[in-house]
Amino acid sequence: MQACPTELNFAAHLVQINAARADKPAYIDDRRSLSYGELAAGIARFAGLLQNLGIRREERVLLLMHDTVDWPVAFLGALHAGVVPVAVNTLLTSDDYAYMLRHSRSQAVFVSGALLPVLQQAMSGEHDVKHVVVSEAVDELPAGAHEFQQLMAQAEERPACRTAADEVAFWLYSSGSTGQPKGVIHTHANLWYTAELYGKPVLGVKEGDTVFSAAKLFFAYGLGNGLTFPLSVGATTVLMAERPTPDAVFKRLTQHRPTVFCGVPTLYASMLASPGLPARDSVALRICASAGEALPKDLGNRFLQHFGCDILDGIGSTEMLHIFLSNQPGRIRYGTTGQPVPGYEVDLRDEHGQSVPVDTIGDLYIRGPSAALMYWHNRSKSQETFQGHWLKSGDKYTRDADGYYTYAGRSDDMIKVSGQYVSPIEVENTLAQHDAVLEAAVIGVADGDGLMKTTAYVVLRNGGAGDSAIEHELQAYVKQHLAPFKYPRSIHFIDDLPKTATGKIQRFRLRQLNK
Repeated sequence: MQACPTELNFAAHLVQINAARADKPAYIDDRRSLSYGELAAGIARFAGLLQNLGIRREERVLLLMHDTVDWPVAFLGALHAGVVPVAVNTLLTSDDYAYMLRHSRSQAVFVSGALLPVLQQAMSGEHDVKHVVVSEAVDELPAGAHEFQQLMAQAEERPACRTAADEVAFWLYSSGSTGQPKGVIHTHANLWYTAELYGKPVLGVKEGDTVFSAAKLFFAYGLGNGLTFPLSVGATTVLMAERPTPDAVFKRLTQHRPTVFCGVPTLYASMLASPGLPARDSVALRICASAGEALPKDLGNRFLQHFGCDILDGIGSTEMLHIFLSNQPGRIRYGTTGQPVPGYEVDLRDEHGQSVPVDTIGDLYIRGPSAALMYWHNRSKSQETFQGHWLKSGDKYTRDADGYYTYAGRSDDMIKVSGQYVSPIEVENTLAQHDAVLEAAVIGVADGDGLMKTTAYVVLRNGGAGDSAIEHELQAYVKQHLAPFKYPRSIHFIDDLPKTATGKIQRFRLRQLNK
């Protein structure tokens, strides 16, 4: 791998390497397409727009936008100008956005028209926003707001700002699966490294690919899938503004026939359970990726059997920007998260910081060049997570004798039953192999004596309410496949599991139900 240059503006880098592809589609969204030439011009013009608004280098701007061609123009245009885009989840509440506005001190907000009402609620409190710019048509602009395309038409193209590779480039907020989101600070080089270490050699994205990511651009996972990787090789990306339901995904898979698809386990499970599942010859899938939660073995095998296409299950994080531990082509073991991505080091440690032996649960530590700098205004959490060259992930894993890693759960989710650790993931995966189960989540609940007991929440495949007969059947099934002490002492049947917008199960919300 070529070394990352010390001076790097990642937006300018992408424009330069795609200069000869001016007429090729870079993006196709629900309404229009954008060629590489149009993307390059839009990036430079957006930098001029920021200058016209008086946004200065290193100031923050909030991106609260659906996945349309305006999103990469705004994100890369900010990088081009040396301004710091703060990409945020479009599915949050006004209170969440109010917090992020205060926390980031963003000077401007670029917002999709459909999200204007929730933004206006968020801006009723304290903030530093001087400009609101609306992408997509609305019936009436709020007083003082600007229309995106109008401002773009008035702006002149500006040259790229000279930036260091280690300079702050953008923020992402952690998904909040364990509470309050944290502002994660990334550099220009971090984008470059994820493409060089994972996007090209592992996922194998090539110029001739069409890429479709169900995970949105404002997530670290989606940002790599839908921007960093395809643009780093001159591929075409399909964007989808709506939520990734199975039917919405099937529509893009059959209409645009992407060769690379990136999803999460809950979506893959819903796709395979859907009556609208397309036939193998209706799609053109070459390779798929999965992250967010561990992909159950049965799910991977059933997807491969139906589509003839492997899913590369891996784990990444907002702090590491993308996947650092993954199954890799030719070395796939469903049920595991694979092996370290070349360029990253992984270690499993006990509570004393010592490396654990094979087949022993330990805390996952990572060392690699795409690590974030810190959490904004959160020194204690930064010191807890960013430990010298190493990053403590908060995940528990085991490693087998062949060097394959298997997810055991979040550190906060581990259950100690009768003095022995139980991995909720292990129990969940076993439950999910039963024909009646669509999804399952497992937590620990203290009984009347204060002793921890394993409790499961199950979504049945037929949508039924469940009864004592199926509860006993599932308990017996777990006892058959795992050590008896791991079986769930009680099972609750629910319609849906609480999840983040990335598809991660929010077990802390299930624990709140038992307080």
